[in-house]
This record gives sequence, C-alpha cells and structure tokens, in this order.
Amino acid sequence: MDVEVLGGVTTGRRGAHYYGGPGFAARVVDDLEVALLEPSDDWLATLPQEYTRRRIAMSTLSEARRLSRPAFVKPPREKSFPAAVYATGSDLPPGPDAPVLISDLVTWAAEFRLYVLDGEVRTGSQYTTFGRLDAEPLKGHRHEAAVREFAAALLTTCGEGLPSAVVVDIGILTTPEGGAEWAVVEANMAWFSNCYAADPDRALDVVLRSAGPGTALAERDRPFCRNIEDAAPAG
Repeated sequence: MDVEVLGGVTTGRRGAHYYGGPGFAARVVDDLEVALLEPSDDWLATLPQEYTRRRIAMSTLSEARRLSRPAFVKPPREKSFPAAVYATGSDLPPGPDAPVLISDLVTWAAEFRLYVLDGEVRTGSQYTTFGRLDAEPLKGHRHEAAVREFAAALLTTCGEGLPSAVVVDIGILTTPEGGAEWAVVEANMAWFSNCYAADPDRALDVVLRSAGPGTALAERDRPFCRNIEDAAPAG
C-alpha cells in the first residue's frame, strides 16, 4: 500500500483508507470516499455495571456545568476538551454545548488498549499504570489471560453494540477495600488511536477496516458510519 501524508487538500485519490484526527477527517473523507466507523456516543453508559464498576451517565456539556460535586467528564469520542476530573461543573472549559459522559471517580491501577476485529481481540497493549504512561505488549503480559477472559465476556455480551473494527480500553480498578476489579474504560475509533506497544501489523488490520472505502462498507457497520449518507453498502 502507498502511504501519503495529506496537507490541506486531497490529491483526488479514491478508495483509500484514513488514519488521523476527526477534525481533519471531516474535511477530506468525503473526497476520499472513506467510511469512518466509530462507537456510538452512549455505548459506555449503556453497559451493565458488571462491566463498568461505576456510574456513567450520558449527558450534555450544559448539564455537566451544573455539577456541584467532583466527577470525571469527557467527550464520548472527539477530544473537544480535556477528559479529566473536574471539581465542579463550573471548572469545565468554555465551548458550545455537546454530548459528554459523566462518571464516578475511580482509580485505574492499569489500563489496556485492545484492537478488536469482528468481535476478536487481534492485539493489545498496556498503556498506563496509575495514570502514567507505561506501554507494554499484551502478548506475554502477566495479565494477558485475565485481559482476554474479560474482553471475551464483554464482546460476547455487548459486542453487537460496537462496529466490527474498534478499539476497546479496559483496566483494573482499585476498590476502597484494597481489592481490584476489571472494568471497561471506554471505546474509541481505531483510526484515531495510538497503538502503544501493540503489534502494529495486527493493529493495522483493524485500522484499515475502521476507515476504508465506502464501497466496502458492510451493512452491519452502517449504524456506526460517521458519514453514512455518503457510503454505499458492499454488494
């Protein structure tokens, strides 16, 4: 495959794949005829609590500004403002109203990024420990078996709510009693995710499906297509 770094305009290529940010994607993917797959805004908030281990609500930025307690607030997909703990809603940055996820405060002992294709974890990587960058391949990791077991149960139960190519972040939550529980961090667009120490070839398989030619878009993925009106399903 040829690789081209795009500037402000496309070069007339068709049937390409895309990897990059959502802002730039909005300007070029229609010309490139690329179908972008992404999880729905409310997927995390609709998961059973056995997979989240915390309260998560789908809301709006204007509603979040009324919070009088500390909470973790983030955009569900795009990075329009920093995902962070805000002491109160008045501490949120200015900006237009938009969907947000509001979560209870938790401590992640370790977080893992999983590249998922057709409901199967193709590769993965630890990427943080206690909020600090700490990349390590999933293959051979001391928690690999536990990661794969939790991911398999999650994808069997809730995988239909995700596109066929997606990144799912999971991690180990510390409990007030000093224990640990596996939980879902979030789901992300594979075409806008750092693979950290994951196998790059296997990660690329997921990225290519997540942002490929619109003519190859499967009917199963149409609800997850960002530019759905411009993407024709595969025959």
